Amino acid sequence: MSRRARAISFAAAAALCAGLAASATGGPETDPTEQIGELRDVVVATEPLPARQHLRGRVIRRALERRRVPERFVPPDAFSSPAEALGRSPAVPIPAGGYLLGSQLERRGAERERTQRLEKGRRPVEIGVQGAGALGAGPGGTGRWVDVVVTSEPGPGGGAGRTYVAARGVALIELRPAERSAPDDVLAGPAADAWVATLALSRAQALRLIHAESFARSVRLIGR
Repeated sequence: MSRRARAISFAAAAALCAGLAASATGGPETDPTEQIGELRDVVVATEPLPARQHLRGRVIRRALERRRVPERFVPPDAFSSPAEALGRSPAVPIPAGGYLLGSQLERRGAERERTQRLEKGRRPVEIGVQGAGALGAGPGGTGRWVDVVVTSEPGPGGGAGRTYVAARGVALIELRPAERSAPDDVLAGPAADAWVATLALSRAQALRLIHAESFARSVRLIGR
């Protein structure tokens, strides 16, 4: 093959390679933003957010952060600033790394509306309970009916303690993990796997649970 023929062959091969590369990348003039969109601010959870947890200032500062994501990956109702979540509550658990969406959050007024719909003679009462994680994650979650089961401490003679139903068939309004320092008006249980449940109780049921708390080893909820 002559020198001129070899030059023509090399030029043709180079042109073919350039054409293939251009087609694979969308052309030499293709702007990446045309494929994935401009970057937008979104809010993501840096730790799991339980359902019904009030998003106060310290929770927002600790558990939410702003990130920039290509527009094509951003849900339509995604928040762009953590401040938008102030005073709201997740209607469903939000996992770590999940977007904060308007459709997932409800305003505190929704909780007040649920409270106003309580049966006559019942009021929302917060109690400390143990082992309620499966109940909160299960089907139905809050808004279902539960029994409150109390296990007392052993008596002077020893034994396993007495277990009995202290409140039967009450409405579970809210269930959230207990904080390290519970308010004085919350019936605090053991720190391990501790939750705070808001129940629709009659006066008699509330007094019975307050009395039981002084000698209870555990207070648990059983779904119906």
